[in-house]
Amino acid sequence: MKMNQLREYDSYDRRKKQKFLWTCIIIIVLAVAFAAGVSMRTLAKHKEISKELSLENLENLWNSEDYEGVYAQADRMLEEKPMQQSVLVYKGYSAFYLAVSQTDTSAALAYIEDAINALRLALISNYSKSKPQIEYMLARAYYQKDVFAAYNCYADLAIKYFTLAKNDGYVSNDIPEYLGLSYAALNMTEESISAFTEALGIHESEKLLHAIGEQYYKSEDYSKAKQYLFRVVSESNDDILVLKSRNILGKIYLEENNLFDAKREFDAILAKDANYADAYYGLGIIYEKQGDSTKARSEWRKALRVQVNHPGALQKLNNG
Repeated sequence: MKMNQLREYDSYDRRKKQKFLWTCIIIIVLAVAFAAGVSMRTLAKHKEISKELSLENLENLWNSEDYEGVYAQADRMLEEKPMQQSVLVYKGYSAFYLAVSQTDTSAALAYIEDAINALRLALISNYSKSKPQIEYMLARAYYQKDVFAAYNCYADLAIKYFTLAKNDGYVSNDIPEYLGLSYAALNMTEESISAFTEALGIHESEKLLHAIGEQYYKSEDYSKAKQYLFRVVSESNDDILVLKSRNILGKIYLEENNLFDAKREFDAILAKDANYADAYYGLGIIYEKQGDSTKARSEWRKALRVQVNHPGALQKLNNG
């Protein structure tokens, strides 16, 4: 009886151990399977992230003109590798195009700063074939910063990088015009005229004709200035450009003491735009030259009603 009980106990004990062993094996198998599943999902996720943060995907976003997407992805990629030149270029280019699309000047300036920083870092690699193009885009960024930040002047840096790009072999028809505008901002009249003349040889436009005429006026070459300004007045459909050209012509006639033609230009301006302060100021100068101070002061007061801080009218009225 005791032997039977002992055998039954041994058999029960073996079954219990076997059950425990199988339970352990099942737990281990499930744990391995779970870990493998987690690893596969993690690997898949890493592959998905890797694909998303690839140059190929960055290029696809660029080709679809998704500049916000390019900018955001480039930022993420640069967190891991801050000096990837191709990624820095994408960030710089996308930041530039985001800047010029902004209506808020502060937001535009923030993007243009990012563009400049990224492109300057990209230029650290001096052996890159894309160096001339990067210099060109950096020049455009500085030119645009000069437009946005009216209280500072970045025209000298725009000139520097446009010139470098040109000397390094980058070809773009708009470089001479950008150089002309940048030289004009620095009051470098001769250089501006030279650049604008080169631009005019590439592509003639009313804007360029006006710009060259204005620069010749500043250099006191009135004969040449009038040649370009006459063309704008007679050929252009852009009213604003025509009024600006007529105003310069009026100033030239005043310098030449040709009061009749000067009055004709200022009257023509006011017939189109009764709120053109410079035209009232010019008429005031004409009356002053004719010895009629009452009419002169009347015109200068009209100028101030239109533009309260008109410097010429303020000076004339305060001195009188």
